[in-house]
Amino acid sequence: MTPRQQRGTATAEALLDAALRVHAAEGERGLTVHAVTEACGVSPGSLYHHFGSIEGLTSAVTLRWLERLLAEMTAALADARTARDGIGAAVGAYLAFIRDHREAALLILSPSADLSPFVRWAEAQVRCGELAPLPTPLIDALVLGPMIGVARRWLSGSDDVDLEEAARVLPDRIWRAVGSTG
Repeated sequence: MTPRQQRGTATAEALLDAALRVHAAEGERGLTVHAVTEACGVSPGSLYHHFGSIEGLTSAVTLRWLERLLAEMTAALADARTARDGIGAAVGAYLAFIRDHREAALLILSPSADLSPFVRWAEAQVRCGELAPLPTPLIDALVLGPMIGVARRWLSGSDDVDLEEAARVLPDRIWRAVGSTG
């Protein structure tokens, strides 16, 4: 990689990191070209050059962190021997990610997040009879909904949420909702 390419890569990385910080501090409405380039110390032209628009940058940083979350959940699911173990592993990995990457969690917990790797895993578990034969959107809501609800409450600063307790309690409660009865 040439020195110019290295500088370009470093600038793109700095913009991604700045976008995450700005979003965590100011929210979605505060994520503007001006705010990000000021936080990063680069010109608006750099943002446009690397990402095309603030929307392109937002998509890139969201995708970056969503891929990390899904990689951790997928790794946890890979070690699960049963669908019930998989539910426990997914809950544990998800809530640990939320705790360990608070700024990224604030960004990825949006309606545009794509959790299709988890959905594909769940659909396979339905096909083999491990999970109840429910429509995919219901399994998604029953499994991910409680985790997202706990995560949103914790991220809002609520002092009544214990992520470790949730990681212990939720898997069994979720399993009761989606586990196969037959």
